[in-house]
This record gives sequence, C-alpha cells and structure tokens, in this order.
Amino acid sequence: MASSIPASSSPTEAALRALLAEIRACRLCAAALPLGPKPVLRLGLGARLLIVGQAPGTRVHATGIPWNDPSGDRLRDWLAMDRESFYDERRIAIVPVGLCYPGRGRNGDLPPRRECAPTWFPRLKPFLETVRLTLLVGAHAQAYHLGPLRKRDLTATVRAFRDYLPTFFPLPHPSPRNIGWLRRHPWFEREVLPALREAVEAALQPP
Repeated sequence: MASSIPASSSPTEAALRALLAEIRACRLCAAALPLGPKPVLRLGLGARLLIVGQAPGTRVHATGIPWNDPSGDRLRDWLAMDRESFYDERRIAIVPVGLCYPGRGRNGDLPPRRECAPTWFPRLKPFLETVRLTLLVGAHAQAYHLGPLRKRDLTATVRAFRDYLPTFFPLPHPSPRNIGWLRRHPWFEREVLPALREAVEAALQPP
C-alpha cells in the first residue's frame, strides 16, 4: 500500500495525524468484513501504556470507541481505572491486533484479520517509543507480540507474566465468555491483578 508517511518519519503530531487518517481510511480487508471497514484505535504522542486487544466487537464497531462494552468494563476493573483515565490518549494508546470487526463465527467473533497487524503496526511503532509497558489482552495479541516466547497455552502464558516484565504483561481476554476461565483460575485475581495494577501505575508515572 502506497504511503506519504515513510516508516522513518520523526514522531511528530502532524505525522501521527496523517498516519491515523490513512489507517482509518484503510479498505484492505473490505471484501471480507460483514459490517464494512471501520478501523478503531486510539493513540497520542507520549503514551506510556499500550493496550493490545484482539479486534473490535459489534458495539465497538458501532461507536468507534475501543473497549466500549462489557469486556472494557471488566478490563478497567482489572486496572482499577475509570473511563476518563482509560481514554486519555496522552498516557494510554489502544491498538488491537485487528482494527476492524472481523465478523462472527460458530463460537463467537472471528479471529482478527491476519493482514492488519503486519500492515499497520510497523508503521505505528515509531509513535510508540515512549511506551513503557504493553498489555497483551488475549491469545491473538500474545501470538503477534510474543511469538515463540509464549508458553504452551494462554493460561500458562498469563501465569508466567513475570517472565515478560517489564516490557509486556499478558492477560486473558476480559470477555463475559471467559467467566468460566476466571472461576477455574482464582490465582489470576489473587496473584496477577495486584501485580498488574502495580505495573500499570509504575508505567504511567510522569517521566
């Protein structure tokens, strides 16, 4: 895809605005998206925390606001964070693996489109140089950003969260569909959430 913003451009406000406009106009997967393309992400210069989810659901697609659904409510609860703080682009960037709603399959939403992250994340990376901690929410986020560093499955990866600090913090997806997982693994609330909140608070401290 041709671009007027080279990957090596300095991370300026103007360059970021231009790149975000290009991303939001993306039609790369249009033919495969049942609700059409509508990339959803939030990013400002100077962000210190990056949240990487999987892909927007239907409510997020409709509103254009990431994590604007019950999954987002639970994620904010995990972070002990209110909506105003969560959506502060000066401190927190939100860039899912798939930027558009991928459609629904037999067991829920389809996986993120494979074309999305390789196309756009390398272009976004220069604007994320101030990020201190990246939350990898769900298996698809962990697959893209951790690759072979993942453990045998999501549960093992999340339980070994200390192995990825201070750069990454793997989490299960906070979807209501994962209530069973949370009940089967009480160590998550007991051991992981306090460490998560501590790591996030440290990452968001002023320079």
